Amino acid sequence: MARWLPRSTDLTRFCQKLNRVKTLEDDMMETSFNRCLSTIDLTLLGIGGMVGSGLYVLTGTVAKEIAGPAVIVSFIIAGFASLLAALCYAEFGARVPKTGSAYMFTYVSVGEIWAFLIGWNVLLEYMIGGAAVARAWSGYLDSIFNHKIKNFTETHVGTWQVPFLAHYPDFLAAAILLVATAFISFGAKVSSWLNHVFSAISMGVILFILIMGFVLAQPKNWSTQEGGFAPYGLSGIMAGTATCFYAFVGFDVIAASSEEARNPQRAVPRAIAFSLGLATGAYILVSVVLTLMVPWHTLDPDSALADAFYRRGYAWAGFLVAAGSICAMNTVLLSNLFSLPRIVYAMAEDGLFFQVFARVHPRTQVPVVGIVVFGLLMALLALIFDLEALVQFLSIGTLLAYTFVAASIIVLRFQQQKVDVPAPAAGGRPNPEPHEGPSAGELKEYESFSDKLQLVDRDKSKEHREPGQLKAAFEPYLEFLSDFYPGEVVTVAVVTLMVSAICLSSILVFGNTHLHLPTWSYSLLLVLFSLGFLLSLLLIWAHEQQRSTQTFQIPLVPLSPALSILLNVYLMLKLSYMTWLRFAIWLLLGLLVYFGYGIWHSKENLREPRPQRVSARYVVFPSGSLEERVQAVQPSSQPAAGLTDTDTEEGKR
Repeated sequence: MARWLPRSTDLTRFCQKLNRVKTLEDDMMETSFNRCLSTIDLTLLGIGGMVGSGLYVLTGTVAKEIAGPAVIVSFIIAGFASLLAALCYAEFGARVPKTGSAYMFTYVSVGEIWAFLIGWNVLLEYMIGGAAVARAWSGYLDSIFNHKIKNFTETHVGTWQVPFLAHYPDFLAAAILLVATAFISFGAKVSSWLNHVFSAISMGVILFILIMGFVLAQPKNWSTQEGGFAPYGLSGIMAGTATCFYAFVGFDVIAASSEEARNPQRAVPRAIAFSLGLATGAYILVSVVLTLMVPWHTLDPDSALADAFYRRGYAWAGFLVAAGSICAMNTVLLSNLFSLPRIVYAMAEDGLFFQVFARVHPRTQVPVVGIVVFGLLMALLALIFDLEALVQFLSIGTLLAYTFVAASIIVLRFQQQKVDVPAPAAGGRPNPEPHEGPSAGELKEYESFSDKLQLVDRDKSKEHREPGQLKAAFEPYLEFLSDFYPGEVVTVAVVTLMVSAICLSSILVFGNTHLHLPTWSYSLLLVLFSLGFLLSLLLIWAHEQQRSTQTFQIPLVPLSPALSILLNVYLMLKLSYMTWLRFAIWLLLGLLVYFGYGIWHSKENLREPRPQRVSARYVVFPSGSLEERVQAVQPSSQPAAGLTDTDTEEGKR
């Protein structure tokens, strides 16, 4: 029965396959895409992905039902939390200017299976997100015409009462997705130009809202007579932060577009910073004018801005707000349709997804197969499915991607930079480098063993510590860690940090509600897991990082990525159990695709050295004795290894 069990070497090789990282090309600027996007193009793509319908709907909903006028503070905290994740994306986008966003970043630093699962979840996120925005766009336009489109469809096409399906087919939502798909397939420059038009209209409407809003502002709406500035207290502000955080999830379109940027090392970090800053400013200022125009408790959650202008006697302004909302939703649609095929292309190019999606059109230089196929799938989702129950699923995929990108930043920063060393010629010895001096090319004899010890001590004091090695200042206290390979301790510490973050967040979220822990055990567990988190952080910090490079680097590593990991895990655990159930089902489907196709067709699998055949060679010596040597079969061009002196003497005997 034991022979049916896998051997330890097989299990080790299998785990190595799952955790192998992507080998990057020497020239990362070489691409089959068209590098035509400037910093302004990327910035407007990011703004289009973030400033969507949330500006017109989310601000009113959070202000009335969750935080009151303190929604302003919620957006400030959410903007800072998003900045931690955005800086991680900015560093990766500058260092690895390849399409794929979080999938690519995880693949080059953490491992293959984790990268595939991130890409698999981001794929669904973009599909559902695009379809949901298309239905919201359709519903908003329909409401302007007093729901005539909906009534016509229900009368002439009919309705159905099926779980998970919409009550009627939304042909308008499907049509707008098909039109957007056609424009996206014309190339990155056409997509960027179209995004410029809609973004300009949207920003013009936002500017109008701010000017008119401050003119109509009434400070008494923040007074105690109306409930005060923070009627729901600190808990309301933090609950509003969790909701507002999802307003900033569109900046990853910039990282997904880095392979089409002219100068990604400079453009990607700047575009992420500019777009996130402008989007945060827009959300904060619109929240200010909205809660100053009318009392926060009288807001209409579905159309807060248009209703506020209507109640102040400016009904005509509602049409401008509606136009701005539709243009903003158009930019979000373009952002989703722009990013999704490129992530699928990156997975297919690496062999982890079906190869047909790796085809790039020779004239437009875009992955046209992915654009058309996933555009049609998105249109089908918007046509027949009820996406309200699935919209919350979007957040878990985004937060998971943010978590892995933050962890990847720590792992990559403490890794040794891979340098290709040319192999010496067959049978030859490596030549000394000309700058290494005579000591590298010739041997020097020492008179005594003490001389050798002095040499070792002198070399150790002058030794250049590589990334991932223990800092010299900590070596007397943590000497037992010096025996590990560079980066090995950091990797274990990152895993420990993530486990501590999960446990700490679980106690914070479920300790008093679901687990009903007594006060003493609640406090004790908080202290223990906080100590585990801090000790892991200190252990990472005690090792050497990579030196500053010419590209952008996130400051305060490992503190900034660690805080991002803790926040993302906390927000994931705040989601409903149904979201986690759907996530688990989608994850299982992804594992079937990976083990059925991806692991076998991965390009990294083709790069792995094949096991060499082993044969036995028998040599008969004149004395008549038999010597058996087992050696790897080598090509005929390479000389066979000679017998050692020991072998010869044993043969003579």
